[in-house]
Amino acid sequence: MPLDISKLEVSVAEGERWRRTLSIRVPSNLVQAERQAAVKQLSSRLKLPGFRSGKIPPALVEKRFGRALEQEVLDRVIGEAYRGALKESALRPISEGEVGEVDYRPEADLEFQISFDVAPEVELARIGGFKLKRPAVDVGQEQVDAVLDRIREQEGTWVPEDSGNPEQGDLVSVQILRLDEEEEDGEPRPYEFVLGRGQAIPDVESSISTLEVGDSGEFTIRFPEGVEDEERSGEEQRVRIHLEGRKRLELPELTDELAASVGEFETLDELREKILEDLTKEAEREAEGELRNRIVEEILAANSFDIPESMVDQYVRSALGDPEDLPADRFAEAKEHLRTRAVHTVKRHLVVDRIAESHELVASGEEVDARIEEIAERTGKTLSEVYSRLQKSGQLDHLEREITERKVFDFLEEQSEITESA
Repeated sequence: MPLDISKLEVSVAEGERWRRTLSIRVPSNLVQAERQAAVKQLSSRLKLPGFRSGKIPPALVEKRFGRALEQEVLDRVIGEAYRGALKESALRPISEGEVGEVDYRPEADLEFQISFDVAPEVELARIGGFKLKRPAVDVGQEQVDAVLDRIREQEGTWVPEDSGNPEQGDLVSVQILRLDEEEEDGEPRPYEFVLGRGQAIPDVESSISTLEVGDSGEFTIRFPEGVEDEERSGEEQRVRIHLEGRKRLELPELTDELAASVGEFETLDELREKILEDLTKEAEREAEGELRNRIVEEILAANSFDIPESMVDQYVRSALGDPEDLPADRFAEAKEHLRTRAVHTVKRHLVVDRIAESHELVASGEEVDARIEEIAERTGKTLSEVYSRLQKSGQLDHLEREITERKVFDFLEEQSEITESA
């Protein structure tokens, strides 16, 4: 039987940082009616020796299951009263309700409190009139050459070397045995990595550099600060290292043939132009992102507001991948580390949402459809294929958000003085 919400006594108390607490009184007759309904329902399902189905006396049900029934009824009544009170008060929680101070005695009214956070009401007195410089987009031949070097490495050939000491950039194959703490099976462990890329601790790399192919040696290595296993920072370890082999990377020449091998390019110059074009677009995106961050910083400095702690918690959990059963101490540690970024990101979203709503800049269905058509044309897919992929991956909301943010920041740039960097 639905709870008669009109019979409840409800009051709302405002706490700090958008915390709200509902104090609710449920008349005893409503609680008793719920209890009688629960007894009747249980009696109809219960099977006890000596009684026909559905004919078990309510008094016997109360005697045997009274405590469990009471808890079930309280949970049900509190839940229904809470949902009804929220609807009547037009409050919209953004966090789970936390029940506290439940006062219930048989034949008496039920009184309880439940606290939660609501979305902050962001008032922005100033969103423009700022003087800002657009970050410079500076892409030159040096960056293009760096990309070409990476392409040469990707297309290079590892050539075995039978002698000589390994050098930076060589691919080495080694066997390492810890002498102070022997492996469980007493056997060395195999490793393969490129020297100079930070894939091994410095002392191990420098020790390997003293060996020739086929040689072994014993060394004392020290684990540096910041090593992945923090407990080993600064610790020394005696090891035996055997260098099984080394390979030198032979790089291809920068030619038209190399360009053709990595894409639809007829000449090396075409590849260079494409790299320059891609790097410039990326630099422009980064510059635009930096400008947006500067605008947000100006707006936040001009408009102070607090956010609920639960929104910080939600950001941290999202950043951690929403792990289940995360220990409280681990969560607290992560929250402390991520707090500054969490607060800034949450505030940024609230600012964008507020401006989008107040200036009617939210992405329309037509704009989303146009972007999907653009993606379909660029990827050679049908509209239905692109839409289905975006929907399944959860990227449809992200696409809408992206369009909204572009419109908001285009609008905000018009409200301030933006000069180009020299």
